Amino acid sequence: MKTVTTGLACVAALVGVVVVLFVIALGGVVTAGGRTHSYGAPGVVCAPAGVDPADLVDGFGPAQVSNAAHIVAVGVEMGVPVRGQVVAVATAMQESTLLNYANHTVAESLTRPHEAVGADHDSVGLFQQRAAGWGPVALRMDPRGSARLFYERLLQIPGWETMPLTRSAQSVQISAFPAAYAKWEHPAVLLVGALDNITCTGPAPGSPPGAGPVLPGAVAPHIRQVIDRALTQQGQPYVWAGGDAHGPTKGGFDCSGLMTYAFAGIGIDVPHQTQAIWQRFQPAITDPAQVQPGDMLLFTSNGRPGGIHHVGLYLGNNRMLHAPQTGDVVKTEPDIWNNTYYAREFIGAVRATHHPAT
Repeated sequence: MKTVTTGLACVAALVGVVVVLFVIALGGVVTAGGRTHSYGAPGVVCAPAGVDPADLVDGFGPAQVSNAAHIVAVGVEMGVPVRGQVVAVATAMQESTLLNYANHTVAESLTRPHEAVGADHDSVGLFQQRAAGWGPVALRMDPRGSARLFYERLLQIPGWETMPLTRSAQSVQISAFPAAYAKWEHPAVLLVGALDNITCTGPAPGSPPGAGPVLPGAVAPHIRQVIDRALTQQGQPYVWAGGDAHGPTKGGFDCSGLMTYAFAGIGIDVPHQTQAIWQRFQPAITDPAQVQPGDMLLFTSNGRPGGIHHVGLYLGNNRMLHAPQTGDVVKTEPDIWNNTYYAREFIGAVRATHHPAT
């Protein structure tokens, strides 16, 4: 991520191609997507029906959505699976915040359409591609051309489809900070779903009643804010006693520190201790079927509150975001209700959003 001065002289040209729902332009003929998928189906990328892509990710405006639409369009034209489109958009989110960068040290880049100016070696464009091995400036500064370069390399990586996003992105970019891509996976899923016009229709088959959707875009705005804030920390290392209301401390988060950070964004003070979380936000919800996105899940080693040792944030559709243990990172745990360990240790959930800010 770069700290730069922005120059929006050319943004008007890009705003003209902003896409509200993704369309594919083929020789002047425009066709829409129009697919629907259930929340949480394996490998599915989707967004709530009728959502404006420009409203999905805080801080990402029309120019950035336009650039994401270029990336997705090229992926469709090349036959890249939706998963690859997510990898590409998440990568560009990390590398450039989806702004087309010129570079102070590359004179030609300043003559090309751009929205920001950086100075990282000779890196330019949405993917911050360098001269060595990536091609001429004109190609790297073209949103569609740079996307094609990214996809060509991604498709050459054996097994990229089943890799974690951090690994597939890193295999292309060779970044000094590969874990940083993780925090953009969820926003990229939402954005690609909206741009590809893939609509989420409801809970996945087999989800507990009341489990709710997997995507925070379908829940109340204040709960979505909590979830989105927590998801930005995916990939941060687990550090005992780490994390506070402002972000990671001591180099990362522990499980309760992540909750403290997540809820601070809406002014709710969550204690940095699991048993204190349980006590503060009673009454507890002990039936998994009644748990909703934004609830905190508590786990105990002995079936009693005195044995509570872990907490995670419920995302919906059987998924939990948490900071697991030393040597691991903040990540999403799938299918927790069918996981023997979590099902056995679950004592209940608490709903901090039903309590006044403290």
